[in-house]
This record gives sequence, structure tokens and C-alpha cells, in this order.
Amino acid sequence: MDKKVILSGVQSTGRLTLGNYLGAINNWVEMQEKYDCYYMIANSHSLTVRNNPEELRNNTLKILALYIAAGLDPEKNTIFIQSQVKEHAELAWILNCYTYMGELSRMTQFKDKSLKHQDNINAGLFTYPVLMAADILLYKANLVPVGEDQKQHLEITRDIAERFNKLYGDTFVIPEAYVRKETARIMGLQDPTSKMSKSATNLNDVIFLDDSEETIIKKIKKAVTDSENVVRFAPETKPGVSNLMQIYSAITNKGFEEIEKDFEGKGYGDFKMAVAEVVVGKLKPIQEKYNELLENRDYLVKVYTEGKMKAEKIAIKTINEVKEKIGIL
Repeated sequence: MDKKVILSGVQSTGRLTLGNYLGAINNWVEMQEKYDCYYMIANSHSLTVRNNPEELRNNTLKILALYIAAGLDPEKNTIFIQSQVKEHAELAWILNCYTYMGELSRMTQFKDKSLKHQDNINAGLFTYPVLMAADILLYKANLVPVGEDQKQHLEITRDIAERFNKLYGDTFVIPEAYVRKETARIMGLQDPTSKMSKSATNLNDVIFLDDSEETIIKKIKKAVTDSENVVRFAPETKPGVSNLMQIYSAITNKGFEEIEKDFEGKGYGDFKMAVAEVVVGKLKPIQEKYNELLENRDYLVKVYTEGKMKAEKIAIKTINEVKEKIGIL
């Protein structure tokens, strides 16, 4: 029986965070045995904000290195750079013509990013969900690992695919969300009501995957908690402690009740140190492998070149099928 297809990716802006790892990449590693996986570095999506060209190039390679260092096997997965498969842009244009302005204007992420980047509200930011739809539909993905903040984009992808299929017959697979709830959203250390973000202005709010051991410990020690001094999972009333428990649980696989029991009668100082230790322990081998890979640029080029060729085979087949159906010679 054919394996179900999964597609996901991370933008090539900024440094990857612990949230990216626990909420996404770590789950991808588990999926590679069970699914036919396509993992891209979404550098075309990164263009909605102004980037330093050299940084964008370097970040693309760094993210590729982190994918592999975190456990993604290029032999078991199709790992590629989005912009190198031109069919993403081509299908995005076609799908733009089957997407309504009203649908795009309702996207909450567009509204949020427009507020943050008022000097650069560009058309790419507005049509971002259509490119995301093209990414997914190009590979006929059955499942898309998404965080809570991306669910709306998956819904519009489904709407576009259903609209196209209704007009031209079965063409696209209607994708479903793959959400692992317990680690779906790692929050900021200083603002535990907002997602841990690569673009955080307060560096103490976020743990980057390439942070040093000393930096990780300092950041976790400074993490916002509350005055109760009791380790208890209650996201509404104790968001800071609950977020640290989420992190600890994701790394140790311990349930919240077990964590509460382990730290009964102990204060936040002990708990924060325990969280820091497991984070450092988890990231150390990844960092070592990552640094080793960055020294071997030829290998990284080989991985993304082979990934591009594998992705192109599927992408070309899909775009040709779409063109045939809509009458493009």
C-alpha cells in the first residue's frame, strides 16, 4: 500500500527556535518511517519581508543543516529548497486565479503581519496563503503538520482544491491537518501568551537551536512564572509555568501529572534548572552535528540538488495535469 504524503517546511528567515524544533521538526523525524515526506526550506515565502541577500542564502543552508542534524534522513525524505522547484511559483499563479480577494482578506495572519510591517504591506504578503496552497497541492499531500496559527491557511488550501476539483474533475488531494496537540505551540519565555517566534525582538523570549549552554540556562532562569511557586499545569492562570511544563514534557515524554508529582514541594528555581538541563541535553548532539555539516558545504549542496530532482519529478507531473485541464498548451 502506498504511504500517505506529508509536506511541511520552515521559512529561511531568522534562526530556528526550540519552538520550531519541538512543535515541528522533532515530529517530522518520527514521521519519516511511516510517511512519504517532503520537507522544504520555504525561501520564497521569506520574501514577504525585506531580507539581507547574503543572510537569506546562509540561513537557507543553515536550516538545511539543522534539518539533517535534528534527524531528517535525506535518503528517507525529499528535502529541498522551495525556490529551486519553479512549479511552486507557476502553480501559485494559476491558483491565484481561483482564489477570491474576500477569502484572502479574512486571513488573520495577513492582518497581524500588516500591523507589524506597515511600511511593507506587499501583494506577496496578501497572497502568501495561495503559495502555501501550491506547495501542498503540488505534491498531492494527504497530511500537513500545522500549528494552531496555520490552520486557517490549510482551510483555504482545502477550499481552493475543492473549487478546482469541482470545475475540472479530481485533480488535487484534499489535505488534512496533522496536529500533535501537546507540542503544537511552544510559547515565549517572557510572553507566554504568544508563540515563541524567530522574529522576537526580545532575545530572552526565545531559545534558538544554536544558543550556547550558558545562554539557554540564563534564558530559562529568567522565564516569566508567577508568585504561587507551585509547579502545576494551568495554561489560563499559570501560562509561564505551563509553557515550561510543555517544553519539559515534550523532551522527557512525561505527562503533566507526573511532572507535577516529581516537583511537588519544590520551587520554580529547581524546576527551571531541570528544564534547562533537559533542553541543553537534547540540543547538544544536534548542535555538534549541525556545526559539522556547515563545514561540509559540498554535502549540503548534494542533498539539496538531489532533493530538487526528486521534488521536480512530482511537481512537473502535477503542473502538467493542471495545465491540461485548464487549457494551457
